[in-house]
Amino acid sequence: MRPSDLELLRVPGAPTVLADGTRAVVSVVRPDLTSDEYVGQLWSVDLEGGDEPRVLTRGHRDTAPEVSPDGRWVAFLRAEPEGKPQVHVVESTGGEPIRLTEAPLGASEPRFSPDGTRIAYVARVPEEGRYAADGKPGNEDPRHITELKYRSDGVGFFRDRPQHVFVVDVPVDGDRPSVLSEPVPLTAGDVGVSGVRWLPSGDALVGVSARHAARESDLRSDAVRVDASPTGGAGTPVPVTDADADSTLGVDAVLPSADGSTLWILASDLGPTGRDFVATQTGLYRLALDRTDAVPERLTDPDEDQVTAIVAELDGDAVVVVERRGAAHLVRVRADGTATTLVGGTHVVSGAAVAPGSGHVVVTAATPTSAGDVFRVDVSSDAIEARTDLSAALRSTGRTRTPVELVTTAPDGYAVHGWVVTPDAERYGAGPHPTILMIHGGPFAQYTHGLFDEVQVLAEAGYAVVLGNPRGSSGYGRAHGLAIHRAMGTVDTDDVLALLGAALEDPALDAERVGVMGGSYGGYLTAWLTTRTDRFVAAIVERGFLDPISFVGSSDIGWFFGLEYLGDDADEPEALAAQSPMVHVGRVRTPTLVIHSEQDWRCPVEQGQRWFVELKRRGVHAELLLFPGEGHELTRSGNPKHRAVRFEHVLRWWSTHLPVTG
Repeated sequence: MRPSDLELLRVPGAPTVLADGTRAVVSVVRPDLTSDEYVGQLWSVDLEGGDEPRVLTRGHRDTAPEVSPDGRWVAFLRAEPEGKPQVHVVESTGGEPIRLTEAPLGASEPRFSPDGTRIAYVARVPEEGRYAADGKPGNEDPRHITELKYRSDGVGFFRDRPQHVFVVDVPVDGDRPSVLSEPVPLTAGDVGVSGVRWLPSGDALVGVSARHAARESDLRSDAVRVDASPTGGAGTPVPVTDADADSTLGVDAVLPSADGSTLWILASDLGPTGRDFVATQTGLYRLALDRTDAVPERLTDPDEDQVTAIVAELDGDAVVVVERRGAAHLVRVRADGTATTLVGGTHVVSGAAVAPGSGHVVVTAATPTSAGDVFRVDVSSDAIEARTDLSAALRSTGRTRTPVELVTTAPDGYAVHGWVVTPDAERYGAGPHPTILMIHGGPFAQYTHGLFDEVQVLAEAGYAVVLGNPRGSSGYGRAHGLAIHRAMGTVDTDDVLALLGAALEDPALDAERVGVMGGSYGGYLTAWLTTRTDRFVAAIVERGFLDPISFVGSSDIGWFFGLEYLGDDADEPEALAAQSPMVHVGRVRTPTLVIHSEQDWRCPVEQGQRWFVELKRRGVHAELLLFPGEGHELTRSGNPKHRAVRFEHVLRWWSTHLPVTG
């Protein structure tokens, strides 16, 4: 890939399926460098015949489709250029969409009621006088903050704009209303709700909310019930799981069963403190809704299975996504906890939908050669058939490379898993190629088999890339993730260096010309490595977690993240210092490019600025690249032009310090 090839990254969202199972509807979004926005439309995908996928809508950015129970309508979100997403409906056969909402800060999560007459959605409700489209922040009243949790990266301040549930009527017989139907609020107050789903009865929804008394000092959240009766009006959600009654769960998502007897819950057990999140395996729970004394029952292995989503129900069983060794598999979980993998291998599943009685599941997933496609999975035979080829244009450039898996052992004998990607031999010869060690963020996250633009751009420019999932990563079990608890920079350092050493045994890689780069926790470990060794010719430290002490008061997660992972400076100053890159910055001699975003509230910009200044003060060659208006997710969802410019600077930096000679 080249930086300009970002426009060829076509990524599908979660699919929805018509009631008869013949077609799926999916959004396909891509970065657009001309408008500097993400653009996309809804596509209708044939699941049975040989018809090519066809465009269903032609808006600027159409996403989040949901098919009505009778299959006639598709609800979705449409955002105009520089606009906020609003709920629209369009007939599943196509036509002119009808806009249903005018939420000032935008709407999300449209969901049809079981009878198809109403659509529930969530929207942030701003305090009077705040967030006006033409308003000036300087004219607003000051924020009086009394809570630890008051802002979030990518969202901003949220206490003054809680997210609430609304319902709006679906147009009768497809009539185009001259005036928007007035949305009815179902929740109100200072505490928001997310992830809403209708109960089959249609008289209520379930969602997720943190309403318990200790919500400002822990990470717990509850499944809640929201009354949706026509005359109910805005009310207070009722806990289904109850942190005030000593539930230790942090609920992430809920999905009611088709018969309404069961609530599938995606949650983490956060322990008695409510903050025991380090490498806690998120799991699937089942809660009986027809019993008042029922408690959630965990169905997935708390030591092995990191479940990232509940995506569907199949004949009474839950269908979930589970991280496994750089993949994300689709797994069917039965009532007794036994599991069957429906989609495995190197697929990285992001969404799925089921058409009842059709005998198949529709999946969106990335692969080593695709940023994402729609697949049809036959439940009886496990046969998987691709129904789209969204990355064909990117592959046709000839500028993508397929990773090769690599497994080696750390000095203590622990197995380390990763990949190596090498440049095109026809263009760059047999090597040895300058090599870059790339380290992921998290740390409880994973690099995957899916096509990865970061790696592809470097390989196209002539670099070999080594990447993997050291201890601390997800997808390899709880013990793997816990290995760096109060021990950052120890066995994770051993693992990435062991992976690099094994890769450099290949004569196609140049062991004398090696660089290192990473973002977030990857920025931490990159900086940490440069305090330990001078073996790297240069480094790129991006959106790094670099000083755990200042992080506590400046990051949106600072009040718990470093304290749980590294320890508390008040109680364990020596242990904390032993894991802090900033404490050891005086050892660094490696030329370093620091990349940071000015609106990064996850790893605040002061972390990168201070690293740059401390290097410069000590005579180390350093540069600072700051992106205005961007947050922590610049490389994944930042403005397309900024993403392209960042790639250009990354390539400039490496061409200066690791020139490609092929």
